Amino acid sequence: MEFKEIISKRRSIRKFDGRPVPREVVDRMLAAALSAPSSRNSRSTRFLVVDDPAVVARMAGMRDYGAGFMKGAPLAVVVLGDTSATDLWRENCAIAATVLQLSCVDEGLASCWVHVDGRPRLKEAPDGETAADFLRTFLPIPEGCEPLCAIAMGYSDFVPAPLPESDDAARVIRM
Repeated sequence: MEFKEIISKRRSIRKFDGRPVPREVVDRMLAAALSAPSSRNSRSTRFLVVDDPAVVARMAGMRDYGAGFMKGAPLAVVVLGDTSATDLWRENCAIAATVLQLSCVDEGLASCWVHVDGRPRLKEAPDGETAADFLRTFLPIPEGCEPLCAIAMGYSDFVPAPLPESDDAARVIRM
């Protein structure tokens, strides 16, 4: 698939058909994401792969808003940053997560990012338990690593409509 086609097809998909994703497909996507650029080549990004749909469904409880759709995903990858490697772990994770999502498209999969870092578990209790702390209660998140996001993945059970046209010229500043 051409890069331009991958970019145009990438959409946030929250509904999956439940088919498992073959290990070799996951491995190819991870290999691509692991090759993503990082600050000073610190390679601070780690991936925690969850391919048990029951555990992915449990992950949906990390937030009471924006994560419920994960219950239908057959696969999720938690994108983690090694905080001892660099203070730019968030940026490195975001780059790697983007490459991972583009790799999903290239493999015929769909995905959606769920933000974890700094998010409360309950919207009405912003100072309560965090999404990251909830995930730590049942996922093997390594010491010294912080989750930036979880990416739910799988085969889409529908074809999304094309993105609407937009006037992007106002978002570009030229000198």
